[in-house]
Amino acid sequence: MPLAADAIRVDLTCGVGDDGRWHGWVGVRVQAAALRGLGLHPDQPSAAATNPSPPAWWHAAAERRAR
Repeated sequence: MPLAADAIRVDLTCGVGDDGRWHGWVGVRVQAAALRGLGLHPDQPSAAATNPSPPAWWHAAAERRAR
């Protein structure tokens, strides 16, 4: 695993939603120093998207192939 276990925090919250059904929420937090080592910290230029997203038809075709 590229990140140390103490650099990641995972929280799970469960409760009744607005519709009356039970829902679960997961929160994941990673220390900024750990992200910097992978080039993923938002302050680093390598963390920003450099190209535009593929067109919508590309996403739809990929989802059809995944099924």
